[in-house]
Amino acid sequence: VQLVESGGGLVQPGGSLRLSCAVSGIIFRFYDMGWYRQAPGNSREFVADISSGGNTNYADSVKGRFTISRDNVKNMMYLQMNSLKPEDTAVYSCNAKFPRSDALYWGQGTQVTVSS
Repeated sequence: VQLVESGGGLVQPGGSLRLSCAVSGIIFRFYDMGWYRQAPGNSREFVADISSGGNTNYADSVKGRFTISRDNVKNMMYLQMNSLKPEDTAVYSCNAKFPRSDALYWGQGTQVTVSS
């Protein structure tokens, strides 16, 4: 199983980035997918998730600014991040969870830095 994030980088406050998570080794469409982030000195926190059926949830801190989506043909998940703030700076990781099971896989993460 492989989850590979991409799309991170340095962006100015107010800017946008689109993160991608490429998934292989699992039947992607059966898995719930999520984005988490970890800033230096902080524990990992939930950002957003999308169920196998397409239902979405967001952390309050990103509602209205971030949009999670998935493409079950391409085995990809995305996080469109708009109106970025310095406090969004973190390593963003994707995960895949099979519903009602202990099967949980993580990617290595991609750095997002919001700074002027």
